[in-house]
Amino acid sequence: MAPDPDAAPPPAGQPAEEKTGPAAYTREELEHAILGADFLETTDEVTAGSGLTLEQARRLWRALGFPERVLEMGYSAADVDAVAKVGAVVDSGAIDFDMAVNLTRAVGQTMARLADWEVATLISRVEQLEASPEATGSRLGSALRIVEEVNGPFEGLLTYAWRRHLAAAVARVEAMGANEEDLHTTAVTVGFADIVAFTELSNRLDEDRLGDLIELFESRCHDVVSGLGGRVIKSIGDSVLFVNESAEPAIETAEGIINVVGRDARMPDVRVGLASGSVIMRLGDVFGPPVNLASRLTAVARRNRVIIDDATAALLSPERFETRRLTARPVRGFGLVEPVAVRRV
Repeated sequence: MAPDPDAAPPPAGQPAEEKTGPAAYTREELEHAILGADFLETTDEVTAGSGLTLEQARRLWRALGFPERVLEMGYSAADVDAVAKVGAVVDSGAIDFDMAVNLTRAVGQTMARLADWEVATLISRVEQLEASPEATGSRLGSALRIVEEVNGPFEGLLTYAWRRHLAAAVARVEAMGANEEDLHTTAVTVGFADIVAFTELSNRLDEDRLGDLIELFESRCHDVVSGLGGRVIKSIGDSVLFVNESAEPAIETAEGIINVVGRDARMPDVRVGLASGSVIMRLGDVFGPPVNLASRLTAVARRNRVIIDDATAALLSPERFETRRLTARPVRGFGLVEPVAVRRV
């Protein structure tokens, strides 16, 4: 039975437990329960008093990753407040509007991924509750109750983690130097860790097992990279892109990933490619020849082995590492390349 459209929505964070079935909650009721707000404002009301034009407000809204609800009563007081705060920062002269859009897009993309990650993680807990003898209400009701219990502590963790990472990012910029060019480029060692024969693996495993494997692969890589002072830039399905500030910690990182992934009989084999040089660091990502070369080198590496380029080999201490040139081979975008094998002395 469809929900009564005239029924009052549940209080914010407290879904009505008597509702059951897959259609128990409308989209509006779910949004109200999570956001704790009614959607009463129009587009004009969002921009009124913000100091921004209608087109600027729309740009910010799109930058956050949301569809426009033009001519609808689709915005809350919190939406009005958010736009007004951005407008106030722009009016202060601290940043211009284009910078505000870039920062807003960064927040939107990060929060969208975080929200998807949170929901995917909590689904297993919802399924556990549904399977328990004490289960009551609908799946969506259970999900909303968990979200309400978890979100409070994690909102505090979110702010804390952002401040810690902001401090670390500022320290990295300071270390790069005062020249404007240095603020956009830096010398690092880039690493790509890649699962071997992932296509075959994905065709063989069921969806749940494949998802668990990718999650475990990413989490183990992240732990190793972070533990050795590097940063995971992004995960790309069967690959993880990371950077270290120097070559030797990057070698340790690559060896650590191979130890916790490739040498675990329950996990697939991996290959790691490393390349060093100047990269552009923008929008939370890295760009440049070392990034491309590190990715290409994984294609020529043997299972559970590390392959590096000449630039990385030149940065290693000969007392600690032994390098050996391999047969030159064509590498897409780089012509003939002589990969370098490396091992500890």
